[in-house]
Amino acid sequence: MTAIKKLAILASGSGSNAEKIIQYFKSNKEIEIVGILTNNENAGVTARAEKAGIAYHVFSKSEFEDGAPVLDFLKSHEVDVVVLAGFLLKISPKITSQYPDRIINIHPALLPKYGGKGMYGHYVHEAVINNQETESGITIHLVNDEYDEGEIIFQAKCSIHPQMGSKQLSAKVQQLEHQHYPKVIEDFVGKLD
Repeated sequence: MTAIKKLAILASGSGSNAEKIIQYFKSNKEIEIVGILTNNENAGVTARAEKAGIAYHVFSKSEFEDGAPVLDFLKSHEVDVVVLAGFLLKISPKITSQYPDRIINIHPALLPKYGGKGMYGHYVHEAVINNQETESGITIHLVNDEYDEGEIIFQAKCSIHPQMGSKQLSAKVQQLEHQHYPKVIEDFVGKLD
């Protein structure tokens, strides 16, 4: 019998992706979500965590930068994989070094385009629209010490029509996120030894 794999979710915002992930793994016998970590005590993800009966923990920006308090949590809960779901802070090298190829992020564009510092949320979608791209999508990738530069695991595309605005694109991309992210996480975790 294989041991249950434990996930921790890091989120900074409303938590719609976190909620989809929680729902997806709710009855999974092989993967358990042991907690949600956030840097924003007012983030919507805290209410979603409470509603789902998942414990959440608020850490300060400096604690995330230091890495040690977050690592203490991850180690004490025997976390196997860290999942970022709209988490905006850079992950400390202390954490990435302890979880090499075990931290997954989702980005709302087709990397390597529209990635890097400051490229998140509506900023990404506005840049894509302003550059008159004909497609966008999502990229699920491993996290390393640089923003959005880790190995790409999965991408899904959506088309952009000429009259589309950034809010419409955001909604289209979010559908892709909700559709694919939980399943890609499951597949990734299933391949771990």
